[in-house]
Amino acid sequence: MDQIPHMPTNPSEMAIRDYKEGLGIFMKKMPQLAQHYNAFTEACFQEGTLSGKDKQLIALGISLYSQDEYCIIYHVKGCLDHGASEQEILETVGVTAAFGGGAAMSQAVTLIQDTIEDLTDTESLS
Repeated sequence: MDQIPHMPTNPSEMAIRDYKEGLGIFMKKMPQLAQHYNAFTEACFQEGTLSGKDKQLIALGISLYSQDEYCIIYHVKGCLDHGASEQEILETVGVTAAFGGGAAMSQAVTLIQDTIEDLTDTESLS
């Protein structure tokens, strides 16, 4: 029997779906580049001395500092999927805000908190 695809129920899930759809289109148009990029990022996020959770928290901090909304949402999800608590995510936000100032804090008190709420109130996306 065919599996019914998960329909986004909130803005965070819609953003993740949009990113994945856009990435799929890019992969069709630029398959070799996309394959190399995906292989590189997969290698970077493999468990090593740093745990997957630690790597997701680092990626969230960098995403927040660079004001990349899709990556912020994607890595909040990654943090949650790897077992990060809301407190760990918010401490990461604090460190990032120490470097990124008001711009990082404005994303933290809006987008990050909204994404945590969206993704902990619904079934996790695959």
